[in-house]
Amino acid sequence: MGTQQLETVPEPKYWHLKTVLSEALDSEFSVGEILPNERDLAARFGVARATLRQALEQLELEGRLQRRRGVGTTVAPPRVGVAVGTEQHAWPGTVGDAWQAVDCTTSAPPAAVADILESVHGEQVHVVRRSRMSHGHPVAAELLYIPADSVPALSAIDAPSGAARARAVLRELQRLELEGQDRSVELGSARADDAKELDRLPGAPVLVVTTRFFAEGRTAAVSLATYRADTCRLTFGASGGVEIHHGPERHAS
Repeated sequence: MGTQQLETVPEPKYWHLKTVLSEALDSEFSVGEILPNERDLAARFGVARATLRQALEQLELEGRLQRRRGVGTTVAPPRVGVAVGTEQHAWPGTVGDAWQAVDCTTSAPPAAVADILESVHGEQVHVVRRSRMSHGHPVAAELLYIPADSVPALSAIDAPSGAARARAVLRELQRLELEGQDRSVELGSARADDAKELDRLPGAPVLVVTTRFFAEGRTAAVSLATYRADTCRLTFGASGGVEIHHGPERHAS
């Protein structure tokens, strides 16, 4: 980043500095790279550290920077688009799915999920845990709840534990004919487990996306996906494509 004096700039110094820093992030830094410390940056741009902090905080709010515990301030990965209102339907785990299977357990779902599945409270279901990465950094975590009657042939499969079992459950789910799905999005706070997986502090803002998958005239599965609010944005349209945003340009993933 080159040195630039800001005394003659008519707009607030921190706002102009934010613009200069944003341009430098695009041209001189790569995703995950650690920025120089505040003292060096302030000296390089000829501003007070308080002005620099304002600019860095604004860039963090816009999702351009991340404050990582024990690391420092790093360049954030491109925002991940969360498609809503889509007309395209597909089971989790099909070709083009950006999620990675992590584990699969059997447990009773939360009461709200049990109500969506219209199952008896306390009845155990398959819980597939998946994660989504962007440029090597976690941006979302998902819990996919699948009742036993949605994967009736699973018991006949020698499915090991962990990610292999998760993939086996998803393969069986895909045997059903998907009749449709709906999706809702709400702002929430990261729970302890999600915060740890997403490298955020508990209580950090997140987007919680609930997706219901329909087959055989019922809800066959429910997905609760938690996205980092600082790295995601909502996208709308009939194409259903999830978009990765690189500044002003958009590239379909």
